[in-house]
Amino acid sequence: MEMKQLESFEAVVRTGSFTKAAQLLYLSQPTVSIHVRQLEEQLGVKLLERSTRGIRLTDKGKDVYQHARDILVLRDRMVTSCSPQPHTILRLGASTIPANYLLPRLLPEFGRQYPDIYFSIRQSNSPDIRQQMIDGLLDLGLVSEVPEEDTLSALPFYRDRMVFITPVTDRYLALDTALPCPIQSLLDEPFILRETPVETPRQADRYLAGLGIDVQFLRVAARVNDQETVKRLVAGGMGISLISEIAARDYVQEKRLLMFELPEDSLTRTLYLITPKGTAAASGVKQFTDFVTRFFETA
Repeated sequence: MEMKQLESFEAVVRTGSFTKAAQLLYLSQPTVSIHVRQLEEQLGVKLLERSTRGIRLTDKGKDVYQHARDILVLRDRMVTSCSPQPHTILRLGASTIPANYLLPRLLPEFGRQYPDIYFSIRQSNSPDIRQQMIDGLLDLGLVSEVPEEDTLSALPFYRDRMVFITPVTDRYLALDTALPCPIQSLLDEPFILRETPVETPRQADRYLAGLGIDVQFLRVAARVNDQETVKRLVAGGMGISLISEIAARDYVQEKRLLMFELPEDSLTRTLYLITPKGTAAASGVKQFTDFVTRFFETA
């Protein structure tokens, strides 16, 4: 059994695709398939089942996957501890949601596991981060859209969704936040909406339009360009809003806002970890990529 076989198998399971695993490992898809087949032959068990719906782990495959992850983490720690350059600085770009709401959760735990890897972080919009990566100014990025450039690889790692937020009042408390959002009962309320972001044109507007609701006929009390300002205005009683669930979470936990979940088929957004294709990854990129996917897989 070779480490490259475990790497290929673990990447296929983590990404859910032989193609994405190959991109992540800078290998061809046939090579990844060969590695997985060799691992199955050496262990004498079937690890994966393929179908038109994708891949699925067998019962034995689930056990092997957990062992493979543990082995690869230990391997990475050993390599890091023996590195002639004990400190690594990764140049990381992040768009608004990852920078403000995901990195504060990720980095403390990552730092405990990999104390010799540091970050130089740039916050910007997704197109700018992609361009900086193409220009060689960044090692990896966390963005809110799939890159159009064929020189970049994209690994989905988090799925965000939109929620309604309201002030904490008797009226809103009377509505059951455990049920799907009573959208029609909220349409006469004053709305606070985002200005058009550079990277994603008015997500809230798109969702309302999908419900057949013309934003022009809403009582729009204000449009602001910052989600934190939206939350403060809603908490202060100026109106209600439709924002990212992960952005609303802290105010909801502090009981400064009420959150109403939308139906299952509501607007969602996938966040991606992007890296350059066809070049050797900077030291530490693989450790961070593996950590991010594991972190949100178990979160």
